[in-house]
Order: sequence, then structure tokens, then C-alpha cells
Amino acid sequence: MSRITRRSLLAGAGALAGYGLLNCPSGLAGTQPVKLALRKRVIEVNGKAAHVYGIEGPGGFNGISSVVGERFHVEVTNELTESSLIHWHGLSPPTEMDGVPMMPRPALAPGESALYDFKNFTAGTHWMHSHVGLQEQKLLAAPLIIRETAEPMFDEQEHVVMLHDFTFREPAEILEDLRSGKGLHAGHTMSHSQTGASGQGAGAEAMAASMLNDVSYDAYLANERTLDDPEIVTAEKNRKIRLRIINGSAASNMWIDTGSLKAELIAVDGHTIRPVEGKRFPLAIAQRADVRITVPSEGGAWPVFFQAEGVTARSGIIIATPGAAIERAATDGDVAPALDLEMEARLRSVAVPREEPVTRTEVVMLTGGESDYSWGFNGKPSMHDTLFTVRNGERIEVILHNMTGMAHPMHLHGHYFRVVAIDGVRLNGALRDTILVPPGQSVTIMFDAENPGTWAFHCHHIYHMNAGMMGAMAYASAA
Repeated sequence: MSRITRRSLLAGAGALAGYGLLNCPSGLAGTQPVKLALRKRVIEVNGKAAHVYGIEGPGGFNGISSVVGERFHVEVTNELTESSLIHWHGLSPPTEMDGVPMMPRPALAPGESALYDFKNFTAGTHWMHSHVGLQEQKLLAAPLIIRETAEPMFDEQEHVVMLHDFTFREPAEILEDLRSGKGLHAGHTMSHSQTGASGQGAGAEAMAASMLNDVSYDAYLANERTLDDPEIVTAEKNRKIRLRIINGSAASNMWIDTGSLKAELIAVDGHTIRPVEGKRFPLAIAQRADVRITVPSEGGAWPVFFQAEGVTARSGIIIATPGAAIERAATDGDVAPALDLEMEARLRSVAVPREEPVTRTEVVMLTGGESDYSWGFNGKPSMHDTLFTVRNGERIEVILHNMTGMAHPMHLHGHYFRVVAIDGVRLNGALRDTILVPPGQSVTIMFDAENPGTWAFHCHHIYHMNAGMMGAMAYASAA
């Protein structure tokens, strides 16, 4: 029985039959918008029916593929029984179309629709996801691929891989357990003497007190499949494959492990970098990585693994040449180490920034994480508070200093930033929209303020965000 048939039997009427990844029209430039529906559906995880959400388009596709410079013309209808709103992660639309509730557009009530219509000038591997509550944990997300040209620029096969951490539990119950001290975070209390009122003394002590995960998961998924039933990607011998990998996890930083396959990292968060060769690449929550792999000339089958830090469980795909024997891949490996910034310090963007001075520098302390599971900035929960203001045309540096015992993947909406320092050591790093800040460390980012509005600036660990680590950056008037 095929995977699609098996999942169709589980899903029943009205649910998505299979993932249908990017089987969608290649352009959005028509006079009629591409219509997306937010719906409930059922998939199979570890042999059990899993009730999740999904973003469905014409023909059941899951995702959008377009070309840079085209009109982004999409209508989203909420067919769920609760409010929702979709954020276009990686794009820089007008602020009213960014997809964050009350910044400034309200969430879509059940049955409501919203039209998004703007010119998109951002190529790369991106994604779309709910920005309401904990809906991301229930897989309300999909790929958003914007190519540089209608015809491929390189002679290579492309494949999109969307990663998720999965739980059968209700996300609201998990957050309540975390807040009440019943979850994994209960053993992770940091005293005020460690962090201090002003955040002094948090470096080495925060590292010693750090923990990698505060949520336990039932499975890790690659294109909604486990390693018990992995996706098989067929490729010819000597063929180059570009894996567009999206970490859509709610709370799990990941490692990409290409095993015996030769690989190079060629883009991060949709932006081209100078290639970095390797077989193991870090991928924080919400980050994207384009990895180019060369299929060996002798043919065969090779797993590519995706593993969350601090656990043994992993997901993956299998790359195989036609007719190759495919062996079952082990669903567990060694405990994966914590993500660090060693590779981040080596990344160099192909794009060269224009020469101009930094207007000013802001400092944002990442704080909280004690027994009440309250997270925030500068010593208090934020929840849409403005962290700092900018003026149109300024060049801003922001020092993100993590005073807590957990890593935080920080995402700035509506802008792209360059990583310009790690722990005070200057560099000319990669262009990104999401950067991991490990415990006790600081990362400095630089961006040009050229997209007026009020923009979300938050930790992309969904439970941290919903427990207070959600702020904003706002443009001030010229007066």
C-alpha cells in the first residue's frame, strides 16, 4: 500500500492526502491570486493517526514556488475553528502584510479571508507559518521558495526538506506544564544571583546551567515522515542535488548530517554564501540551509540525517540511484551536541554591503527562564513591547546578549541583517533573518532601516515566544 493511500485512509474527507510538497504553479503573477486554505488534517506518525493543521492550495500542494520580482498575490482563507494568520518568513513585505496579529492586521477569524498583494524582491529558501499562539507546533507551516530565474541557474536537481518536531500532546498543555514547573524545564531554574538584576556574571555560569531542550517530542519529521518510512529521493550517478532544508521545528535546533556524501553549504536563510565544505551543518529553529550534494559515481543509497541537539532520535531522507538496494536506517544515533557558533563565524556572504557608517548601536539582553517560565528582554516579559526605535535610512547595530541558560534563535521581521560580531570579535558574516544566540554569548547584527513600520523581533522557540520573548522594533517619525 502506498504512503499516499495509507495516509488518505487515515485522513478521511477534507484532509490533505499526502504532503504534495511544492507541486504548485511556479508563478504568482497572474491576475487571480493563488488561494491557500488553513485546514485540519490527519497524518500518520509512528503508526498512529496524528491530528494536525495544514496550508493547502490548489490541487492539494503544500507550499509556494515563485520567481523573484514577481507579484506576490495570495489569498488566505481560514477554515480552522480558531483564529489564525500566516507570516511570510524570509520576505520583506509592507508591514501590514507581514502576518503578525495586531501588527497591524488582526488575526483571521474562522471563515475569514485576507489578500496579500505586493512585489517581492527576495529570492531564496523561505517558509510560511502561523504566527498565532502555538499553531506552528501543529504543523501549520509550508515551504516558500523564491527562485532567481524561471529557468534553473545551475545544472542540479532540487529537493525541499521541511523539518518538524512532533508531539501527540496539545501544545497548550505543554506550555502550561512548563509554566507550572511540571515540564522538563523544572530542573532548569536559574537563581537571581546567577543572572543578577543587571545581568552581570551570566557568562560561564549560564553556560554551566544551560539545557538544550525543555520539550520532549514523540518524533522528528522530514517532510512529515519518520525514518521508519523515509522519503526516497531518486538521483542519477554524478548528479548534483541542492537540498533546500527548512527547520520548521517549534522548539528544536537541528544538525544536518550528510554522512559519507560530499556536501557544501551554499546559502543560509535564502542568501548565498561562499561555499563551506563539510558533512555536518547546524540549523537553528526557523533557519534555512541550502546544501549541495554530489551523488557518487558508483551509485547506491545514502541517508541524510536531521537530528535535534541533546537527543538520540533523528529523522532523515534517503538519496538513492535508480535500482539501488535501500537498507533501513537506524532511527537513533549518538546524542547530538549543542549547536554552537563555530561555523557561523566562518560564513561569508557573497553580497558586499555598501560602505557607510553605523548610525548607532542598541543592546538587547535576552533574559528570563526561571521556575515560572517567564522569558523576555532586558529583565521583563515583552509581548509586543517596543525594544528600540529606528529612523528610515539609518544603519543600526544590535548586540544580542543571552543572559539565560538556553539558546535563543532570534528573528527580525521585515529586514535582513549581517552578522558582524560574535562575543565582540568582529567579522563580515552571513546575511540572515534568524540568528542563534547560545547561552552566555553575544551576537552583533547590523541592518539598514529601509522598510518603515512596526516589526516583530522575537525568539523563534515557540514556547519561549509565547512566554514573553516577543518584542518589536518600530520606526520613529521623521519629525
